Amino acid sequence: MEFNVQATPRGTHPKPNTLRRNGIIPAIMYGHDGTNGVSLSITAKDAENLVNAASVNNSIITIQVPELSLNTKALLRKIQKDALGSKLLHLSFFAISAQSSLTVTVPICLTGDAVGVAVNKGNLEQKLNSIELNCAPDAIPENVEIDITSFDIGDLLHANELVLPEGVTVAQDPERVVFAITGREVAKVDSEEEEATETAA
Repeated sequence: MEFNVQATPRGTHPKPNTLRRNGIIPAIMYGHDGTNGVSLSITAKDAENLVNAASVNNSIITIQVPELSLNTKALLRKIQKDALGSKLLHLSFFAISAQSSLTVTVPICLTGDAVGVAVNKGNLEQKLNSIELNCAPDAIPENVEIDITSFDIGDLLHANELVLPEGVTVAQDPERVVFAITGREVAKVDSEEEEATETAA
């Protein structure tokens, strides 16, 4: 899903707190001009709508700044909120239009019923809910879908075993376990050991 945001340039004044009191959220975008960043202002309403709908490091956002003749695609890199997590303070973006490759985070979706769970009464232990990938800006997958139907007790899947689109590669530790199918007895023993450790502590 793509999003559009209208922004305006932000100078050194007024200060960020003053902007927020006036319904404006300060932001910054990197990547459009080497290592230089451009300071921006976005209405609080637009910023809140974006944060509620977009995903960090995954959703493509078109940022328009008419005063700078800037119209570029970017990723939402960071959302800064207050200590209570209720008030939006600042947004960071990374322009991808000029990039040949970038790192994104996409969700992992498991589909099907593993034979080790449905038939042999084992347990599904999902270790990763998302994964970092390297890809071109125009080839960002919405998710990584894995059919787990054929996986039995004792089976597991590593990050480097994922089936990915052409040109997309894993950016994090390739040996990380994505999920595993374990037997109930193993899960029970692990649980008892954890309880014993907590009791001893």
